[in-house]
Amino acid sequence: MSTSEIPLPEIAAPDGTTAIVHLVRHGEVYNPHRILYGRAPGFHLSEAGQLMAKAAADYLAGRDVTVLKSSPLQRAVETAEPIAAELGLPIQIDDRLIEPWNYFEGMRFAVGDGALRQPKHWLALRNPFRPSWGEPYREVADRVLAAATDAAREAAGDEGSRGGGTCHEAVCVSHQMPIWITRRSVERKRLWHDPRRRQCALGSVTSLMFAGEKVIGVHYAEPSGSSRGQVPGA
Repeated sequence: MSTSEIPLPEIAAPDGTTAIVHLVRHGEVYNPHRILYGRAPGFHLSEAGQLMAKAAADYLAGRDVTVLKSSPLQRAVETAEPIAAELGLPIQIDDRLIEPWNYFEGMRFAVGDGALRQPKHWLALRNPFRPSWGEPYREVADRVLAAATDAAREAAGDEGSRGGGTCHEAVCVSHQMPIWITRRSVERKRLWHDPRRRQCALGSVTSLMFAGEKVIGVHYAEPSGSSRGQVPGA
């Protein structure tokens, strides 16, 4: 049985849910040199990444999705394309879903053979709680949650604003760190964390249940299975 055929748990929306926003992490990227690509252009999905995007589309098929948004980066748009085809929706670009900026962009960021061995880069590592090497965690969480809230409002429409009717859904394709930080924020957890322990596999779907503009539940699924050992923040 392939990973796309493995039954996934149904999303149990709490009472009062007016909209669900699915934060989809892009699929695997073709990155043979294993650099931290960040916001750099030209990084597209690998063949495996294309299958992951299709698995996410299959997982979302049949759901009442009325809004589809994506980070402007190529790997995110390529992940959104099979979802758009499956759901019959246009892709709306939302810059707030983009990968955070990072001092180490374009470098190999690996213990033993990367930028960490070079003393000239150590100053960027001085404060892991902010973090000092890139966009502050709080700023990332605020902009992505704002994008998700707008998507929820757009999906819910007039019915949601009245607190009744059908619970419509939205999809926002983004990146590992923005999705994970946003989840930690709505779950009221500290934003600094060990990147190796993120629950946000390639092609995964983190679903936020909204009641109005408040997140009242979170659901996580891996249509393509788990993917460990990826470049943090990819």
